[in-house]
Amino acid sequence: MIKVIFWGTPQFAVPALARLLTDSRFDVLGIVTQPDKRRGRGNQLVPSPVKQLALEHELRVWQPARVKKDALTLEELRSQQADAFVVVAYGQILSPEILAMPRLGCVNAHGSLLPAYRGAAPIQWSLFNGDAVTGVTTMLTDAGMDTGPMLLKASISVELLDDVVAVSARLAATSADLLIETLTKLDQGSITPQPQEDKLATYARLLDKPDFLMDWEKPAIALHNQVRAFIPNVVAQFRGQPLKVFKTVPLGTQYQDALPADLQMLLADRLQRETPSFDPGTIILIAKGHGPIVQTGEDLLLLQSVQPAGKKQQSGWDFANGLRLNVGDRFENGVLV
Repeated sequence: MIKVIFWGTPQFAVPALARLLTDSRFDVLGIVTQPDKRRGRGNQLVPSPVKQLALEHELRVWQPARVKKDALTLEELRSQQADAFVVVAYGQILSPEILAMPRLGCVNAHGSLLPAYRGAAPIQWSLFNGDAVTGVTTMLTDAGMDTGPMLLKASISVELLDDVVAVSARLAATSADLLIETLTKLDQGSITPQPQEDKLATYARLLDKPDFLMDWEKPAIALHNQVRAFIPNVVAQFRGQPLKVFKTVPLGTQYQDALPADLQMLLADRLQRETPSFDPGTIILIAKGHGPIVQTGEDLLLLQSVQPAGKKQQSGWDFANGLRLNVGDRFENGVLV
């Protein structure tokens, strides 16, 4: 039996822990996760998703604010004599002292096909760049930022209308499967770690507020990729108020085959119409049952789901009806507040 300590914090890490807990080949000794955070109107302390699952299974939990500086936690982790530390989106850098503790090392599952998208937000930036394929890489953690030798990879395809929520869920499930295979083969000595080619590395930095601002001069596909990558934060302006945009569809002949049947019909109907030229950001059509179609710097963009200031998220069609939108109405670029 392989003894592991699991390191993780967000929902993305939960499927991997769940798989380890249900596989008789593994003994999960406990979990290390980030400290509880205060959330909601009551400002109550809320445990991380990984901690919630751990508590359900009565696992030991460590939550140091700075693990590499917490002497008591380090001593307790060392005393467990784990075969492997399994790390999935934990949220702190592990020190050389920690990396040297387990017999098999610290095995990390990273949400990209390394060495692409090293860093904190690989799934978001992959979607932002419009990648048609992404995946998970397991690796032996070293002192760098996702620079350790690679163990196994698994790829998934990304469709035009997939967003960060859907892709993250699929990658989380993929990482759970891949970690089981990785740990088993690592214990058997049947994996040869492969060094990364640093010259091929790209970086997925933390997101910042300017990344969320829509610019209608950009092509429809760029705006669509921004929205689906950075849900729920992308914002435009409408009638002097911020408008969050949750779901879009780029409308252009090059995307037709990737659209569901109803949107293919909408695009075909649009292509048959003769309409005057509009400036980027202008509504050129209110599509019944769908929502406003907006001119961008290149091609058109359907707004399928939005959230006006002070209101709940709603469909583009309800938004158009509620505010009595008309052809010629104009959206403005997002602004920092």
